Amino acid sequence: MNFSRYIATRILNKGQKKNNISSPIVKIGIIGIALGVAVMIITIAVVTGFQQQIIHKITTFTAHLQINDYDPNQSLEPNPIAFDSQMLQNLKDNSNIKHIQSFATKNGILKTKTENEGVILKGVSDDYDWNYLKPYVSEGTVLSINKTDVSKDIFISQALANKLHLKLNQKLLVYFMTKKKLEDTTFNGQNYVGYEPRVKDFYVKGIFNTGFSDFDKNLVFVDLKQIQKLNYWGSNEVAGYEVYLNDFNLLEPSAAEVNDIVGYKYTVATVKELQGSIFSWLDMIDVNAEIIITLMILVAAINMISALLILILERTNLVGILKALGLANGDVRKIFFHVSLQLLIKGLFYGNLIGIGFCWLQLQFQFATLNPATYYLEFVPINLSIIHIVWINIGTIITCLLMMFLPTLILNKITPIKAIRFS
Repeated sequence: MNFSRYIATRILNKGQKKNNISSPIVKIGIIGIALGVAVMIITIAVVTGFQQQIIHKITTFTAHLQINDYDPNQSLEPNPIAFDSQMLQNLKDNSNIKHIQSFATKNGILKTKTENEGVILKGVSDDYDWNYLKPYVSEGTVLSINKTDVSKDIFISQALANKLHLKLNQKLLVYFMTKKKLEDTTFNGQNYVGYEPRVKDFYVKGIFNTGFSDFDKNLVFVDLKQIQKLNYWGSNEVAGYEVYLNDFNLLEPSAAEVNDIVGYKYTVATVKELQGSIFSWLDMIDVNAEIIITLMILVAAINMISALLILILERTNLVGILKALGLANGDVRKIFFHVSLQLLIKGLFYGNLIGIGFCWLQLQFQFATLNPATYYLEFVPINLSIIHIVWINIGTIITCLLMMFLPTLILNKITPIKAIRFS
């Protein structure tokens, strides 16, 4: 066995005896490192899990990118656009684009015999990817849309169903105000644009519950052809296109590429621009996580420094004897380097065990709950990533070992004569 490692092991074994002053300090040092590592693992798992779940729920309704008509007076009822097949093919040829789907939105009022509620109807076509919403279906099924028949089915949230006392297959009326040019009324040669009230009946096909109240309270899904008929649009005209990406981390570069393809006539908005307030909130959570991780690394390092300093002071006579036998300062420092490393390894082992164990239990049993009205989630989400765990361990090791040199500087001031004289 290496001489420095052998002496370090003996120091730690004696330091853990109950009659030694350093015994509780060593244990506290290991516990401090373990708790720091555990808190860091749990923090990064919860924060990244929370961000993933929130982003997933947002993109369920808005996708990663939206392409709309360029209109300085944007509203929920924008001007129609019609992409040619070549432009759509150019978009699909982009390596980071996973899926493209058409949509349209329109304001309406849901009405039953006793209640009414203002909503936004989102018209979707047969190209709509329901895989994002299917996990949140609580009753019934998603809409079944084909290219020819106009469906009268409607897909609503649990919040709206409860408020309007709606059940599956129940009929409800939806009232609209539709733009229409008044051909017989002109002013300075321009036709007035007026509005006409219209009403349509729908049947509840399914009910979803995402827990995201900002969308659940206002958004319902219908056949896109219904919106086209209400707005007097052609069969190829839509309000815009939603784009899903393979890699969310390439959101901004992909938006720039899509913008180059569609040209200046259309606007390309990212989900971060469409939901800026929510992403600002997620960025604040990132900052909080960085502060917690930094503090925990410092706590782990300070605990190790304290334990090491006590061990050095308690072994002052041993240091003096080793120096008297001809050991250089660097060799003595190696001994306490191995002491630090063994303390660190024990702390990391228990810290990883606690942190990963807690995350695994939360994934299995979901015992830590949240208020959906505040956090949009029912349970604390966990994203247990091996890469994150590895980086936490590497960062802790590097920081602690670098700070380890501070207490070992006292070794240079210990002389053999003084150490042996006062032993």
